[in-house]
Amino acid sequence: MRILNSFALAAGLGLSTVAGFATSAMAEDVKIGFIVKQPEEPWFQDEWKFADQAGAEKGFEVVKIGATDGEQLMAAIDNLAAQGAKGFIVCAPDVNLGPAIVARAEAAGLKLMTVDDRLVDASGAEIESVVHMGISARKIGETVGEALSAEIKARGWNPAEVGALKISYDQLPTAVDRTGGAVDALLAAGFPEANIFDAPQTRTDTEAALNAATVVLNQNPQVKYWIAFGLNDEAVLGAVRAAESVGIKATDVIGVGIGGAASAINEFEKPDATGFFGTVVISPKRHGYETAMNMYEWVTNGVEPAKLTLTSGALARRDDYKQVLADLGVN
Repeated sequence: MRILNSFALAAGLGLSTVAGFATSAMAEDVKIGFIVKQPEEPWFQDEWKFADQAGAEKGFEVVKIGATDGEQLMAAIDNLAAQGAKGFIVCAPDVNLGPAIVARAEAAGLKLMTVDDRLVDASGAEIESVVHMGISARKIGETVGEALSAEIKARGWNPAEVGALKISYDQLPTAVDRTGGAVDALLAAGFPEANIFDAPQTRTDTEAALNAATVVLNQNPQVKYWIAFGLNDEAVLGAVRAAESVGIKATDVIGVGIGGAASAINEFEKPDATGFFGTVVISPKRHGYETAMNMYEWVTNGVEPAKLTLTSGALARRDDYKQVLADLGVN
């Protein structure tokens, strides 16, 4: 999906088409921005969808913008100000841009909320003054680790014969928290620490995870069984594809992702089960609908949201994912 870089042009023309996405012109005065770092990802598209639902209910316009780097993000904030927006919600492409984002929002007179990834200051500390809705990353990671441990036991595997692929992306604090939570849960269940192999990925997509996992798998042919976990579903799907590419049977792999993305659901719907065992579904509904509704109440009625709200998820497997999705309001 093409990313349009001409934010300034769009602002100058008074258009609401930005980053390859369009929001229909609305007569209402209230505009709220919703900026995401990866507009092509299903998670962010779902957040936008639910934000639009809130807008339709209350009669405000959601200006949806994709900003994949800092330059685009700063231009997007200026664009929103030029359009007369009252505030915006953002998942930044780099959390270290925190001070710059806060300063630009203040200069533009825009109220600021963050979603998914929390901004940090120059020292790396979270900026607690900015309203944030995030995911309890460590708890979700622990859920992944507990699910992996339970399935190892259910299959009667000897943990000494199991290798754990930790698909890591340590540039992102959320990723560190998720994989750290999974590791803690595995160790608490008695999994041998020496059998956990770090596989750092260069990006957060399936291809990068596949490349990272393939290196580790090729270096450890003596391992009989494998489990896999990481930041998201894409990381685990990459590990599963890597295992397939080196000839490891699906029955010898247990992968548990995070997110409940369309790619994970597609995996469950394949005729034959793969090594992708489950996903901890995190609902984008609250992150899109609730943040947009909270911003609307803030800019129209002066009701500032809680500084920090953390959501959690539920494990979905091939045999129960439809019910789990329904319970969380997904799809």
